[in-house]
Amino acid sequence: MAMKRAAASAIRAFAASSEISGSSLLTRDLHASAGSKKIVGVFYKANKYAALNPNFLGCAENALGIRDWLESQGHQYVVTDDKEGPDCELEKHIPDLHVLITTPFHPAYVTAERIKKAKNLQLLLTAGIGSDHIDLKAAAAAGLTVAEVTGSNTVSVAEDELMRILILVRNFLPGYHQVIKGEWDVASIAYKAYDLEGKTVGTIGAGRIGKLLLQRLKPFNCNLLYHDRLKMDPDMENQVGAKFEEDLDAMLPKCDILVMNMPLTEKTKGMFDKERIAKMKRGVLIVNNARGALMDTQAVVDACSSGHVAGYSGDVWYPQPAPKDHPWRYMPNQAMTPHISGTTIDGQIRYAAGTKDMLDRYFKGEDFPAQNYIVKEGEIASQYR
Repeated sequence: MAMKRAAASAIRAFAASSEISGSSLLTRDLHASAGSKKIVGVFYKANKYAALNPNFLGCAENALGIRDWLESQGHQYVVTDDKEGPDCELEKHIPDLHVLITTPFHPAYVTAERIKKAKNLQLLLTAGIGSDHIDLKAAAAAGLTVAEVTGSNTVSVAEDELMRILILVRNFLPGYHQVIKGEWDVASIAYKAYDLEGKTVGTIGAGRIGKLLLQRLKPFNCNLLYHDRLKMDPDMENQVGAKFEEDLDAMLPKCDILVMNMPLTEKTKGMFDKERIAKMKRGVLIVNNARGALMDTQAVVDACSSGHVAGYSGDVWYPQPAPKDHPWRYMPNQAMTPHISGTTIDGQIRYAAGTKDMLDRYFKGEDFPAQNYIVKEGEIASQYR
């Protein structure tokens, strides 16, 4: 009961914090048409785990907890985890859906081809943060609105990044594996286990998540650097204790640890290739909870195999779910997981509340919180250009 009250309180608080005034008519008559809407949600299946926590809202079985609310208003809500290939369940609903909800954790790739088929489509919602699974140029050209729940899981991801930094720095995983295997070899762990204090940590991208990470790293007495398209104001720089590096390539060899906190765009896709990784300090540790496609897949494998990258950890892959033969599963010096950092139970409560809030505004003809728009009236948000 206490958990349910806490969840309800969090949902009310998140929705209230998002409120803004005003309304507008968007392209494709986003807020103009009345009547029943067909809403399709694509989420990962939880199977037996779905019933183990009433706040496990991000799975297909619990579907953000909005089914009863939508259906009570006369809307159709179709939920599936089947999203790939011409015969998948999602493909059957593309021609007549009005709203598509998906997540970064089990993304439905919204291609130009799918957008062309979706004659009734008006709104693409990301339950979470990160809308690079959508062809944003095609969405803008078609007059669609794309929005996400900005800020919903920034804390979740920043905390996960800090955890991964410590896992790599302390060479944690080999020790864990020894315990499971019944082994005991301290030397094989200790020879490359270090303290985080005194190390140089650089974040590539210092938006909401990057700033939170820097704030959490400050008490560890690290040397903190950041590269971003925008320099923080002096007060924020002092608060996080980080120094701005305008030249990315000049920052790379200074860092013992590099953290990816940048969006995936046409410009950043594959940005970290063999040549750029070679500019990093030998023995560098890399944490990537941003997007797998920022990295050249084979270049990461080669660098981990040679020891140039001493550790690589993250939860993002390309594509997702990662196929069983994805080389990152089997490369040395890795501490990879499925895409989990932003889908904690607390994060799910926040992004479920934010998704419901935007749907409610959509039905009422009201604008969304400005920071949630990724595509609006043919314009793509600056961070994705």
